[in-house]
Amino acid sequence: MDQMPQEGLAPIARFVGRRTRLGTVSAAIAGVLLSALQAVAAETPALSTPLPSEPAVVLELFTSQGCSSCPPADTLLQRLSDREGVLALSLPVDYWDYLGWKDTLASGANSTRQRAYAEQRGDRSIYTPQMVINGGEHVVGSNAVAIDEAIMRAEPFTSQVETSVTDMAMEVHVSGALPDRARMATVYFSMLDDRVDVAINRGENSGETVTYVNVARQMQPIGMWDGSAQVFRIPLSEIRNTGLARGAVIVQLETEDGPGRIIGARTIDLAAAR
Repeated sequence: MDQMPQEGLAPIARFVGRRTRLGTVSAAIAGVLLSALQAVAAETPALSTPLPSEPAVVLELFTSQGCSSCPPADTLLQRLSDREGVLALSLPVDYWDYLGWKDTLASGANSTRQRAYAEQRGDRSIYTPQMVINGGEHVVGSNAVAIDEAIMRAEPFTSQVETSVTDMAMEVHVSGALPDRARMATVYFSMLDDRVDVAINRGENSGETVTYVNVARQMQPIGMWDGSAQVFRIPLSEIRNTGLARGAVIVQLETEDGPGRIIGARTIDLAAAR
C-alpha cells in the first residue's frame, strides 16, 4: 500500500516544535507524535493524481517488452505519472524484437525518434530503458535519483498551449515566445493509452505481466509554430478512429539533426471536452 507523501506531514512536524501555553514540545514527544502519524499515514490510501492539463516537464521513456532491464523503469514511470506537473510517456521501441518476443506496443516511429534524439545530442547513445527529459538530457529510465536531478535542471517552458473542441475539430492554441535564436518549433500531437497490461510469453521477460502507462500512439506533427499566436486543428474524425479518449500536445524545437528541447505541452481529455 502506498504511503502518504512526507510533505503531508510537514505542517504537523512544524506544529510539534512550536511553543504552547505548556512550553515547548520536547523533541522526544515530537518524535513519538510523528511516528504515530506516519503509522496512520501508512494505512491511508494514496490519492491518484490526474494527468496534468498543462505539465511543467515531459518525460519520454523508451522501453521494450523484450528488455530484461525495462520492467523496473516501467514501474517507476507509473509513479512519476502521478507526480504533479509531470507528463510521463511510454514510447515502446521495436529494435529488440529479434530476441524472441515481438513488442505488442512498439512502433518503428518511436525507435526513429529515439535515434533522432541521439543525433541531436551528438552522443549516439541509444538504449533501453532510456528516459529523455524535456527533449534534451537522457538518463537510465530506472534511476529515480538521476531522473529527479534531471527534472530539476530542466529549463522552463516558453510557450503556452490551450486546447478546445468544436463540432468538427480539436483546436490547439499556441502562444508565448520562442527561445533566443530559435526560428520555428514543431507542434506534435499524440493520443495516449492510459494503461495497458501485457502478459509476456517469450524472451527475456517471459512469464511477466508488465503495466505500461500513457503509451503514446502515433505521435505526429500537426504544424510549425513561429512564435506568434497560432491555432492548429485536427479533425475529430481522425481522433475518434483511434478509440482513445486522451491526448497530448508537445511543442518542440527542431533542427536538421532532429527533435530537441521541448518548450511547451498540454494534455486533453476529449471524453470530458465533448
